[in-house]
Amino acid sequence: MSIDLLARADDVVVKPPLSQAVGYVVVTDSAEVVSDGIGDEAVETVNTGLTASAVVSSWLWSTAMLGSSLVGYVNGVSGPFWFAAGCSPMIVFFAVLGISCKRKIPEAHTLLEIVRIRYGTTAHIVYMFLCLVNNLIAVANMLLGASAAITAMTGMHIIAATFLLPVGVALYTFVGGIKATFLTDYIHTFTILIILCYFSVKAFTLEEVGSIGNLYELVQAAGARHPVSGNEDGSYLTMTSKGGILFGILHICANFGLVIMDTSFFIKAFSASPQAVVPGYVVGGIAYFAIPWAMGTLASSVVLGLENNPIFPTYPRRMTSSEVSNGLVLPYFAMTIAGKGGAAGILLITFMAVTSTLSAQVIAVSSIISFDIYRTYFKQNASDGDVIRWSHYGVIFFALFASAFSTMLHYVGVDLGWTLYMLGVLTCPGIFPTAFTILWRRQSKAAAIVSPLLGMVTGIASWLGSAYALYGEVTVATTGQTVPCVWGTVASAFSPLLYSPIITLFQPEYFDWAEFRKERLAFEVTDNSSIISDRNPTSAAHVDLEIQAQSTNDQMLLKRWGRIAAFWALGTFLGHWVLWPLPMYASKYIFGKAFYAAWLIIAIIWLWGTLFMVGFYPLIDGRHQIWAVWQAVKAGGHRKQVIDEAFEGSSEGHHSPGSVEDKDGKNY
Repeated sequence: MSIDLLARADDVVVKPPLSQAVGYVVVTDSAEVVSDGIGDEAVETVNTGLTASAVVSSWLWSTAMLGSSLVGYVNGVSGPFWFAAGCSPMIVFFAVLGISCKRKIPEAHTLLEIVRIRYGTTAHIVYMFLCLVNNLIAVANMLLGASAAITAMTGMHIIAATFLLPVGVALYTFVGGIKATFLTDYIHTFTILIILCYFSVKAFTLEEVGSIGNLYELVQAAGARHPVSGNEDGSYLTMTSKGGILFGILHICANFGLVIMDTSFFIKAFSASPQAVVPGYVVGGIAYFAIPWAMGTLASSVVLGLENNPIFPTYPRRMTSSEVSNGLVLPYFAMTIAGKGGAAGILLITFMAVTSTLSAQVIAVSSIISFDIYRTYFKQNASDGDVIRWSHYGVIFFALFASAFSTMLHYVGVDLGWTLYMLGVLTCPGIFPTAFTILWRRQSKAAAIVSPLLGMVTGIASWLGSAYALYGEVTVATTGQTVPCVWGTVASAFSPLLYSPIITLFQPEYFDWAEFRKERLAFEVTDNSSIISDRNPTSAAHVDLEIQAQSTNDQMLLKRWGRIAAFWALGTFLGHWVLWPLPMYASKYIFGKAFYAAWLIIAIIWLWGTLFMVGFYPLIDGRHQIWAVWQAVKAGGHRKQVIDEAFEGSSEGHHSPGSVEDKDGKNY
């Protein structure tokens, strides 16, 4: 069932449970507290626990919680499952790309560096365009949902929220860059999961819910009142859902595009040690699965079951299509079960989710502007100060531009639901050409340049053409429907898989991976206090010797981790997307009370397990580093020396990108 097919009602404004002042305080002041609490003492060595936490945080968009509840309300129990299944396989798959990059070009900092080295200027510009489009649509998706949720909770103007949210992000991005975001990501993710786990218990203390068995009865009754078109017997309690599986297809394609064409994910992969990348991404991907699955299922079940109850915020009417598409299912769920406390929890987790994920987008775009554009094409001999200054310009420019773009979308009628369904049309064209750049030595320069552009044109044409063919017009409403978005996303993602090999056949090439190693990309020397310039011949020679000295054992170790990553990526895809859901779709099974109880209990237990894995496990895994930092704090003036000694040698053979404050502009 599409969002626009929901029963419409006259909009009756739901009174925000919190004051506007609360909204303004949280949105504008909290980021400054965060930025003051995280400084440049963040260490460069990132272990498995912190990597897993950073991975979950990278995916813990406000959209993950708001969107999974939205598709649960529209499609029933299949919606949150397909939302989760569209994320976890590709999170784990990214470990394959991360290890491959570390093996073939161990000193790289960004994806665009790899493209420029292999294919040259034209390809570099094309992929910059693809990455910037990807970042922009991703941020718009986040801001539209988060702003609507904050407005519903506090009553502050939605445009004020849209512009003020990026301000806080810019504040702490200035302070710590990528090193600080690992720690702020951890703090935010830990806090969000505590609140979500609280909701998972609080829901059943509500007298109107009482137990999972009673919740099942409520959802079953909701299906009888409002049958879902395309679901088996119109029930919310089935995986046999046409809308659900179509969303699953477009969602997994869109997520592959979002990640592969987002340079911030590569930055984080390069920042972690090789031994942490694969375990971190595997653990993070599997742990993440529970968040949209558990919260989306629970929140949508409670909202569907209690919509006709006087305690629900919109009573006596149902939620309007506008409220659903704006992502207000989760906020209304929180208000129903916990009143003002629930609203405050949603406000906090929305702000924290946006702050963490938006910071990665801002860092990625600022690095593109300062390094890939300014230093590469406008001033190759730019000083360190010039590059740092332009990175700051990039942060400010992108924050303002993304806010203005999101405002424009809002005023033309675009919301979270629309961007959630169509973003794959714009994010997917670069999936296979980019993967081939890293994994396939025979892809030609022409194929790398032309195939993603042709893919984008093919996707947009399929999207708009199918909307017109099915609904007779091309409008915001018709282009946001499920089927046109599926056709556009699939065409955008898979057409380059044909274009690239075909173009390559006409002009075949063979790339020697050893060419990557000839590039001077490292910036650190043996002295921790100094950073070398790639323009210094002596330093470059030193770096070249370091590269040549990389042992065969290291390469064998990376190959081994690559095989492990490929095994887990395939296993996660088969388990989460094929073997588990597809037989249930084909069986046309409608959940019984016992099965629904097991389904929801397992999801909630998994959610609590995720809390342990990304909240407590990093503390256990990093206990030695934590102790070293504590000793450094006690040492006062000798703090930096103690930290350097504690971590010396822990990242052998690895050069982590620094922050925007590093002396060389290529480190972010």
